[in-house]
Amino acid sequence: MSRPTTPTPTMRAVSQDRAGGPDVLKVVETARPEPGRGEILVRVHAAGVNPADWKTRERGMFATGATPPFTLGFDVAGVVAAVGAGVTLFGPGDEVFGMPRFPYPAGAYAEYVTAPARHFAPRPRGLDHIRAAALPLAALTAWQALVDTARVQPGQRVLIHAAAGGVGHLAVQIAKARGAYVIATASAAKHELLRTLGADEVVDYRTQDVAATVHDVDVVLDGIGGANWSRSLRTLRPGGTLVSILPLDDTFPAARAEAAGVRAVFMLVEPDQQGLREIGALVDDGRLRVIVDAVFPLERAAEAHESGETGRTTGKIVLSVTPAPGGREVPPSGDVRDAPER
Repeated sequence: MSRPTTPTPTMRAVSQDRAGGPDVLKVVETARPEPGRGEILVRVHAAGVNPADWKTRERGMFATGATPPFTLGFDVAGVVAAVGAGVTLFGPGDEVFGMPRFPYPAGAYAEYVTAPARHFAPRPRGLDHIRAAALPLAALTAWQALVDTARVQPGQRVLIHAAAGGVGHLAVQIAKARGAYVIATASAAKHELLRTLGADEVVDYRTQDVAATVHDVDVVLDGIGGANWSRSLRTLRPGGTLVSILPLDDTFPAARAEAAGVRAVFMLVEPDQQGLREIGALVDDGRLRVIVDAVFPLERAAEAHESGETGRTTGKIVLSVTPAPGGREVPPSGDVRDAPER
């Protein structure tokens, strides 16, 4: 007589079995992961949506070359459900947020994820899960670019391109918190918002030549690339730093940068618990505000991607995976699109 087997715990996740458009994203039932040594199991309440997500969806995992099936998602906010051997930093019930495993997707579009404990930090006191999930990748990118790479100092002039986007609106505030004079580029409709976030000057890239308008900049944060790299070089003073958060390619004017005495680098964001703690402290001090443009339920991840790919998002888009008991988690700065009350 065979012994009865214990069913493997399962969870819902958004998976894709081929590369392609948003329509390849489907909700599936899959095995729930278990934490290994040094790892925690997090019950995901919300997952941030980033450009890296739809690029991975279209092209496969750029870090590993892996092909589908896989589950997208880098940004996680949730509650620790279990801990693996050797973990002392967190325990079950702790509320955490993080960007675990990047550039290898953590599989955040799911009800549970496992990852090294030190890829997470305590959730900032002033944020719900939705806002916390909007922070890690974008805020760590801005922090590591401006603080760790460019080492922005008080009084320096910092130019931030695409300043109303996910990385940009946080970079404006981080640069300001460092005491910099902040110049932001964005369409005219977003200028007032950027001023409320601390921008000292705002340039309409649609009607103004940024390179002709902005001069003597110490640091440029560029998430646009292409011809914008050349324009950015013209704004920098000798000795300045251009940080690209897009990989450099043949269009990057490396020779011109060297001739101009400018430092030009590509920076890839990394999991960083200390950075998350610094970012959380800025949030709790009231010096960093995350803007959530819209919230979609997990089942509508494809629509979240369609919205993000329009390029018109202000701030971040978030997936609501496990809403708080008793109702929806809806940020006042955004709207909720049929978030489930599960």
